[in-house]
Amino acid sequence: MFTLDPRLQQDSVLLGELPLCSLLLSKDANYPWFILVPRRADVSELFDLDEADQRQLWEETTALAEALKDAFAADKMNVATLGNMVSQLHMHVIVRRHGDAAWPAPVWGKVAACDYEPGAVDAIRQRVTALLGESFKGV
Repeated sequence: MFTLDPRLQQDSVLLGELPLCSLLLSKDANYPWFILVPRRADVSELFDLDEADQRQLWEETTALAEALKDAFAADKMNVATLGNMVSQLHMHVIVRRHGDAAWPAPVWGKVAACDYEPGAVDAIRQRVTALLGESFKGV
């Protein structure tokens, strides 16, 4: 049975569901930082997914990154799966801009996380829902 890692629950907000992945938003307003988590139990590596799920994860990742790049005026999209702190397979999709809080360094540990203003997460959820279309089910 799939359950979301407690650290991901603590550090992010569920925006909705794609066919394979839950879409989360990191609780760090320094960057538009999204996280895709395949809803599969006991998966920590890409190769733990079957071939169909690997393809689906990549399709959801690239569609999300492409939609966010234009909508959030990205200079660069950072897409990565690391898992050093959270072993559950998850894909980071982070909008980067010249001059953001960590530019050009990686976002991890560069500056303290910044809370979203009231209503900002709901606005992002609505924006992402419009961007991703009917394959995305917002919560």
